[in-house]
Amino acid sequence: MKILIDNGHGSNTPGKCSPDGRLKEYAYAREIAIRLEAELRKKGIDAERIVKEEIDVPLSERCRRANEYKASDTILVSIHCNAAGSGSEWMQARGWEAWTSAGQTKADKLADSLYAAAGRLLPGMKIRKDMSDGDADKESGFYILKHTKCPAVLTENLFQDNKEDVGFLLSEEGKRAIVDLHVQGIVNYLNNSKK
Repeated sequence: MKILIDNGHGSNTPGKCSPDGRLKEYAYAREIAIRLEAELRKKGIDAERIVKEEIDVPLSERCRRANEYKASDTILVSIHCNAAGSGSEWMQARGWEAWTSAGQTKADKLADSLYAAAGRLLPGMKIRKDMSDGDADKESGFYILKHTKCPAVLTENLFQDNKEDVGFLLSEEGKRAIVDLHVQGIVNYLNNSKK
């Protein structure tokens, strides 16, 4: 199984940062993606980032890159930070969540594994769920989810406009927790897929 890692946005994407400018989503998502790729490879898992450029790569191109691989042997995880406002002021919203495309899909099982890991590795943090269809993931027509052939999950790793979340995200402890929850979620998904 090949794990494709997508890091959200680019250095030329307007906004997408904490109100104090300390956390820039494109840079943070890339750092997490690079660490995630390295940790998965240490475990012997075939992992690859599909966006190595610093500038934003159009969603159509990201999907094209992902779709070059055989869908049945591939999963994609897109890494982001959430925001409740426009980025100009601190907001109150907090927490971690994962998104899949609409309906019951193979991506739901990957999201379930990521949610389980987030619950373990983000103690005391809000885990944002939508249980209306019987599972925790939120669903949307996000382009990266809708136009990739393989199972794809988009993670929103806390809020870049919440002061407490930003402090945690920028700490080494926070970075390790975010990477580890992705590693554990992916590994558990792969182990369950073999059964």
